[in-house]
Amino acid sequence: MIHNLRNAKFYLMVLLDLMIFITAFYAAYLFRFDFELPDYALEQFLNLLKYDIIIKFSVFLGLGLYRGMWRYTGLRDLWHILEATFLQSTILVTVVLYKFGFGGFSRGVFIIDWLMTVFMAGGIRVLIRSFYSYRDGREALLSPESCPTEGSNVVIIGAGRAGERVVREIVGTNHRKYIPVGFLDRDPGKKGRTIHSVPVLGNLDDLPDVVEKKCVKEILIAVTEASGKEMREIVDACKETGLAYKILPGMDEIIDGKVGIKALRDVSYQDLLGRSPVQLDNTSISNYLSGKTVLITGCGGSIGSELVRQVVRFNPAKLILVDASEPNLYAIQMELHHEFKFQNYETVLGCVQNSELLNKTFEAHKPQTVFHAAAYKHVPMLERNPWQAVANNICGTKSVMEAAHRHEVDRFVIVSTDKAVRPTNIMGASKRITEQLMRLFHNSKTTFMAVRFGNVIGSSGSVIPLFRRQIEMGGPVTVTHPDVTRYFMSISEAAQLILQAGVMAEGGEIFILEMGSPIKIAEMARDLIKLSGKEPDKDIEITFTGLREGEKLYEELITEGEGIVRTEHEKIMVLKAFDFDQEQYAQKLEVMLENMHKAAETFDGDKVRSLLHQAVPEFDEEG
Repeated sequence: MIHNLRNAKFYLMVLLDLMIFITAFYAAYLFRFDFELPDYALEQFLNLLKYDIIIKFSVFLGLGLYRGMWRYTGLRDLWHILEATFLQSTILVTVVLYKFGFGGFSRGVFIIDWLMTVFMAGGIRVLIRSFYSYRDGREALLSPESCPTEGSNVVIIGAGRAGERVVREIVGTNHRKYIPVGFLDRDPGKKGRTIHSVPVLGNLDDLPDVVEKKCVKEILIAVTEASGKEMREIVDACKETGLAYKILPGMDEIIDGKVGIKALRDVSYQDLLGRSPVQLDNTSISNYLSGKTVLITGCGGSIGSELVRQVVRFNPAKLILVDASEPNLYAIQMELHHEFKFQNYETVLGCVQNSELLNKTFEAHKPQTVFHAAAYKHVPMLERNPWQAVANNICGTKSVMEAAHRHEVDRFVIVSTDKAVRPTNIMGASKRITEQLMRLFHNSKTTFMAVRFGNVIGSSGSVIPLFRRQIEMGGPVTVTHPDVTRYFMSISEAAQLILQAGVMAEGGEIFILEMGSPIKIAEMARDLIKLSGKEPDKDIEITFTGLREGEKLYEELITEGEGIVRTEHEKIMVLKAFDFDQEQYAQKLEVMLENMHKAAETFDGDKVRSLLHQAVPEFDEEG
């Protein structure tokens, strides 16, 4: 307030508002009496004017309407004016009622006065904002034929909601770095139209001409829904201009849901996948997460940590974080504490094979939902250490499931993999048995389910970080086979769909996430090389090293004997296995598990491999 008293513009703002208060009140009387004020009405006006001015000014001052800069007036400021004027009118009517008894006073005057004050006080602020927007060069946004001395002309690809948000933020905040000169959009019906006075100049084919005529220095991609092919066309067109280009991330990447110029980043391979945003049934997910205690194993891994981030959005009562890696557990703890400001969590450092630790954890915290993401997933590593696949992936999962069953957890979600389908490696076979463990608990009060999906972009075991390091070192980029293909989705998409699948289970289902079309790893390597600004086979060589131990050319999402059924969610399907005697199978599985456990304890790799073949008949290491 003291700072305002030293500012000459503060007095100008007050003077303008005082004139508005007087004009609005006088206009209210004029409108009420058809512009022919009788003597008693004029006397009323003069008697009440001092109260009107004092009350209105005091409310505006008290509610802080003079703290902001009128040149940046926004919708929130107009809402504050609406609140303030309503309070003013209420106080004024109360004063008249108690001082004059309201005898002979027209109620219509006070209603009209309120409306006029809202209109005039809001209008003057909008006019001032419009003046500054025009003065600061908004007229130059429409046809900047010469290069600006301050800021960079940018063209925005995508005249949809994301593009509109970007331009609104640039224009609304007088952002000096970017000057939008136009949009490009594939919809021919938008050409010639404007968004916040910025014209749609054409489609992607017009990009070279627009860059030349409008002195464009940077390209912003604001396309939130495009196929992989369309995104590649956009990126290739941007690369041909030789200009820098950035992209707005998809909504699934933005936890707080805010899209703006601060979210702009370089194009990544994830953008080239062309995956559509996930539509979640937030109400149903909230019902089993909000206000509940949720336990997540493997919480420091790629999928586990993203599950933590997504679960926090639904305001759980408490999170129990379980991980065997101290650095990973500490990292997700610090992220929760400092970035999400979520502090109601417990960290448990330990292995999922430790049944005693698990029982104490479940007893102490009584989780209602468990997401089991802890597993070893590196195929060649487990080929050389098969006992760890049994100890961690199979026995560890069984220990967590037993603890959940014993303590009557409501829901238990197992994170599985497409490598469990007709497995050709130890890791896939161990995950297939993990899915079958649900048969042991078919009479449990806990609803068990598994979610099966392919590779995720950017995970710790993904080929993408390896390819990037190889590109940074100048190559070569090593691919196992020219024809090897894999399914891919983003980590955030996978985690969101896991939460959604948790709503649908009745017990014992294997849910499969829609992965789109398989992608050739060799083509992925080429795309990553291009995104780095280099040419494949010219600047960076691609070499083929041959399939690794346990690796196959392609992955599958269902196996023989499983029927696929659509669910109410377009990206989630459910697999129903053929019916068989659950009790008899459970007894047989228990014997096999005991034998596997003994073989793993003695590090007998051959015995482990043999027992896995017995437990999973479709396990074929020949591929």
